[in-house]
Amino acid sequence: MPSIADNMTAHRHTAISATLRQSRMFASLSPEDLSAVAAVCTLRTLQKGETLFRQGEKSEGFYVMQTGSVSIFSLTPDGREQIICLFRPPESFAEVTLATVETYPANAVTLEPSQVIVVNKSGFRDLIRRQPELSLQMLGSMSLHLKHLVQSLQDIKSRQIEHRLAEWLLRQTPAASAGCPVAYDLPMSRKVLAGQLGVTSETLSRTFARFRREGLLVVNGARIQIVNGEGLRAYVDV
Repeated sequence: MPSIADNMTAHRHTAISATLRQSRMFASLSPEDLSAVAAVCTLRTLQKGETLFRQGEKSEGFYVMQTGSVSIFSLTPDGREQIICLFRPPESFAEVTLATVETYPANAVTLEPSQVIVVNKSGFRDLIRRQPELSLQMLGSMSLHLKHLVQSLQDIKSRQIEHRLAEWLLRQTPAASAGCPVAYDLPMSRKVLAGQLGVTSETLSRTFARFRREGLLVVNGARIQIVNGEGLRAYVDV
């Protein structure tokens, strides 16, 4: 009869496999291959605001979000956090450490209580040697991250903050684009949102204030009520 420890191990393996199946990187794997990947994974639970890794730390592998959210950021010369990307289930991140670098090129911190799957570097590299098609899956995932990063840099350089914030709000609330009033709760702090949009918290606050004065939205804490989606769309279409 299986022991309690064996049952718990089997349960974790099943839970990891289920999350990996949802990830773009592993969605097309056979059940046998997926099980092999799950066997080189562990689960890590983190509290809100806990650091997952720091820039320059030796990498243990890459990650797949199971619950919660993680912010990837770097520090500017003046000490500000520059948000690179936010990740939520079932997205993967830090795959670059498998191929080109031995340390993490940025920092990662949780935005809420989170659980991540740690895909062990050495174990996954062994799998790639036996199953080269896994490397193609990894390259596809990395290319998506690069595309997102390039687009973010282009947005920061070429668009005003009003355009970026209006576009971000409409992307979160598609009904607002159709002219419907929408209430939306920010899933992150304004500091994190400011970093994601490439501005300071003060600049973001001034932009929210401008949108309020123009009657585009009402802000009450983390809740944002968009009352004039067409007005926001006008900023995007400029």
